[in-house]
Amino acid sequence: MNSYQLCYNGEFYATDTALFSADNRAFRYGDSLFETIHCNGTQIQFFDEHIERLQLGMTKLQMEIPENFASTIGQNIKSLITKNKSFLGTRIRLSVFRNPGGLYTPNTNQISYIIESSKLESPHYFLNKKGLKIGLFDTYKKASNSLSGFKTGNSLPFILAGLYKNENKWDDCLLLNERQNLVEGISSNLFVVKDRVLFTPSLESGSVNGIMREQIIQIALNLGITVYDDCIIKPEQLKDADEIFLSNAIVGIRWVVAFEERRYFNRSAKILIEELNKKAFPER
Repeated sequence: MNSYQLCYNGEFYATDTALFSADNRAFRYGDSLFETIHCNGTQIQFFDEHIERLQLGMTKLQMEIPENFASTIGQNIKSLITKNKSFLGTRIRLSVFRNPGGLYTPNTNQISYIIESSKLESPHYFLNKKGLKIGLFDTYKKASNSLSGFKTGNSLPFILAGLYKNENKWDDCLLLNERQNLVEGISSNLFVVKDRVLFTPSLESGSVNGIMREQIIQIALNLGITVYDDCIIKPEQLKDADEIFLSNAIVGIRWVVAFEERRYFNRSAKILIEELNKKAFPER
């Protein structure tokens, strides 16, 4: 039996254990939410922010939040890291889904959860040495609505974007909303730098309310950098930018070297990731 474990509703199982039946609502309807969380040893990075976003999403989806949910999840994550001997960097995926019952209309709003872990090469954030080459995915648009800011089980736009990225031999690609405005990357928020001013698409554009997005905004403001976090950004504006970078909770910041024929620098990305490491790992 596989010795690597996961946590399902507070109990620990080998990762190859069969846990679900075909009536699982995450499988049937995408009736689920998830968070991806970075850990350094058993230190959970930005845990309060992740749990707050998850519980806001659960409330939006009318899922019941169990008593002492946050503290239970935090302890389960630490226990899972210990059981899997993942004492450097760890990627945690926390998934929450409504319990089985009903068709589109649920019979219950009670939930189950599963916590998975995978080891990272480093416990800290490192800027990519080779800049990313990115493109534009405009075949299917990401809807902008009150659910757009959460990570839900309906990830088809990102899956199709990932396939399109591979077809074009890019490292990532950017999604558009129904108004042809830039939203985000496949698994990351988008930042654009022009004349030392930082721009990022507004949440109203349909972008995920990223935990790392908020951290970068706060770090930039603390450094005296002007930030506009409510922008409408069109694809053609990227060609006039000085820098582009992408962010998420696992890798921190990844800088972009090329969009179509345009090439970019990474000055701001270097400064911000250094400050991010100081904030996330003050003992470093």
